[in-house]
Amino acid sequence: MSKSLLFIPDISGYTKFIQTTEIEHSQHVISELLEVLVNANTQGLKLAEIEGDALFFYKENEVPSQENLLAQIESMFTAFYSHLKMLEKNRICPCNACATAPNLQLKIIAHSGHLQHIEVQGNRKPFGEQVIEAHRLLKNSVDSDNYTLVSRKLALDIMLSPYYSSKIFRFRQGSDSYDGKEVEYIYSIIDPGELQLRSFVQPKTITFDDPPQVVIEQEFPTSAENLMESITNYSFRPNWQEGVDKLEFNENEVTRLGTEHTCVVNGKLLDFVTITKETEPGRLIYGELTHNHPLFDDFYLFYIFIPISEEKCLLRAEFHWESKSLLRKLIGKLLGKKLVRKSSAQAIQSLLKFIESQ
Repeated sequence: MSKSLLFIPDISGYTKFIQTTEIEHSQHVISELLEVLVNANTQGLKLAEIEGDALFFYKENEVPSQENLLAQIESMFTAFYSHLKMLEKNRICPCNACATAPNLQLKIIAHSGHLQHIEVQGNRKPFGEQVIEAHRLLKNSVDSDNYTLVSRKLALDIMLSPYYSSKIFRFRQGSDSYDGKEVEYIYSIIDPGELQLRSFVQPKTITFDDPPQVVIEQEFPTSAENLMESITNYSFRPNWQEGVDKLEFNENEVTRLGTEHTCVVNGKLLDFVTITKETEPGRLIYGELTHNHPLFDDFYLFYIFIPISEEKCLLRAEFHWESKSLLRKLIGKLLGKKLVRKSSAQAIQSLLKFIESQ
């Protein structure tokens, strides 16, 4: 029987992150990062289990070459830190989970050995001494939370020198004792600054030459942060936005700049993207843009959250629109303001009742 690869990416700082931040958004962030790591699997690794903050991969009866293993490790670190950079740059949510997500780090454990398997409810999973040893290596004396560790066994299998050095990797030797047995390994601290992070779309801040065509203001008996969550969490929309037949959005994603959602209102399909514009210091802002409004070519809606006290805030809704054809411009001029003001005022009053019922 040939040796197999055991491969465990583990998110460092997970426990503190979950325990000290808003639970729903922290779960979304971790879920996104785990999905990013799964999608960065370039070596056909099998996912045995999701272990809270870690993924347990294996490759049965095959150990990748030194070149392929290092490329796989680099791929996951690059994907992980590229996503964290995107979360940081496109963030609109003020909560602690979204604010501190960029502080998360990654460690990857790689080991090799002969695998046994156990079957649980029809699922075949790796089992045995090598699996235990790979997981024990997560608890080591490496003085970092951002590194890759390759067991001595695996390093010998792929002829990876303990002195291997490149732009990304600078390996050194280490060992720890587990149940009285000394286990040797090599490890490399990973510097995110040396990774070739992937580019991502960073929406521009919207600017207007003219003031908004419609403005509606309403006080709410809740904090600005809580009201923002009630509006940006799309699962709440049917509770206060009348005529919503269907909402399509990624339930495992925190709303941020560039986030998309589709809303079917009274049978009409509207595609929205999250945008922003400049606002005064101390205020929160969330914006949406759609290009398929029934009356306008481009329809912009901004919610500005102005704190009054810890339990009270002012919501200012601003509406801008643009039309290209003369017919649409005429319709917008004759009916636009009246229709937008009426429907939006109704929605804000429904939102107020929803907040008061919480």
